Amino acid sequence: MTKSAFHAAAVLLASSGLAGCGAPEEAPAGAAAAGKDTVAATAAEHAHDAPAPTPAALAEPAVVVLEQELAYGESAKSNLVGFLAMPEDAAEPLPGIIVIHEWWGLNDSIKAMTRRLAGEGYVALAVDLYGGVTAETPEAAQALMADPDAARNNLRQAYDYLETYALAPRIATIGWSLGGGYSLETALEYPGELDAMVMYYGPVEVDRNRLAALNVPVLGFFGAEDASIPVRDVQEFRATLMELGKTAEVLIVPRVGHAFANPSGGNYSEQAANESWATTRAFLERHLKVATPTAVR
Repeated sequence: MTKSAFHAAAVLLASSGLAGCGAPEEAPAGAAAAGKDTVAATAAEHAHDAPAPTPAALAEPAVVVLEQELAYGESAKSNLVGFLAMPEDAAEPLPGIIVIHEWWGLNDSIKAMTRRLAGEGYVALAVDLYGGVTAETPEAAQALMADPDAARNNLRQAYDYLETYALAPRIATIGWSLGGGYSLETALEYPGELDAMVMYYGPVEVDRNRLAALNVPVLGFFGAEDASIPVRDVQEFRATLMELGKTAEVLIVPRVGHAFANPSGGNYSEQAANESWATTRAFLERHLKVATPTAVR
């Protein structure tokens, strides 16, 4: 495939619509990505935050990237419109990453992170779970977190887009807070399809039967001082994964709280964010940039 043909397939085709790409059947109901207690605790953690990007959030990608807002699926009422970025010099299909926003929505900080991931050699698709709305206050964000079934459906279509239109040979999810929970939930709902999963301080699953079905490498980061995601739950999550023989790195970062990697938040830790980003880059490269069989997925 030539570079121009790949660009047309991966980027421009989507902007003309997704004819014939209907919404899939509703995903099977699993544990909600954020229960009421977690939502309330998360709101408390973000009480003094604002979703304004800072210079750290707007760091430039490693290479020049192409970017575009596009429709990657549809809901009952409208198209699902996200943000896609990929290296400008891509000549062949690249591994794909589904980028799942935190509870503020698909804002400039998440778009900047999507560009950074694209700069590492991926086609990165940031989904929008809120239908074009972003929150400016914790109260508004809390009100938008109400429909886990619609979110699962949304993420299923994002996966299908990367596989069908971007021709991604391998696909991972990454998410922060709310998005971290949905990153894990997607891996649990579709255990045989994802190739890697990264979650930052999202709600964890401790049900052994659900975790037994997990069939994807896991990387998770959690703050030791995070009041919304109790350390004991993270420890149980990690211990269960280890007992089940899963490929997992679950890291409890000392002296940081919730959203420590969010440059617009009051808990931001530059050192912890940089170290976790380096670990994330290495993890994604290890599991996505491997020799791919000639056969199509």
